Amino acid sequence: MATVELRFSAQPEHVRTARLVAAAVARRAGVDEAALDEVRLAVGEACSRAVGLHRSHGIVAPVRVVLTEEEKAFSIEVGDEVPGAGRGAAAGVEGAEPEAEGEGADDQMGLAVISGLVDDVEVSSGEDGGVIRMSWPANPASAGS
Repeated sequence: MATVELRFSAQPEHVRTARLVAAAVARRAGVDEAALDEVRLAVGEACSRAVGLHRSHGIVAPVRVVLTEEEKAFSIEVGDEVPGAGRGAAAGVEGAEPEAEGEGADDQMGLAVISGLVDDVEVSSGEDGGVIRMSWPANPASAGS
């Protein structure tokens, strides 16, 4: 099981770098070429969401991206440091509480986009922050070096 971990300051210009790294690692892990655009878009949305949450809450800690290559799957976790169970209620996330009207609309839209792009997605949040975990099928044997 190979893992790549990326941390970047919560600046929008770093999201592009995270997308490029995720696509490169996904390709190496054997994710189908047709799914690489989905990987890029989903990672971009998840990272943009984390950057926005950090900036709106005054969090200076870096955004975390963990890319993991497993035997038959490739997974990505994007983590933020914004505390609060129940925030970011959208996209059918169980246990999440609805947000006040007008509050978090971009956050909800980002989660909806991610849910539309990724079949296997899990969103969680707690006292230490939130995590979006996404995964795609992979065939390492067919991956190029």
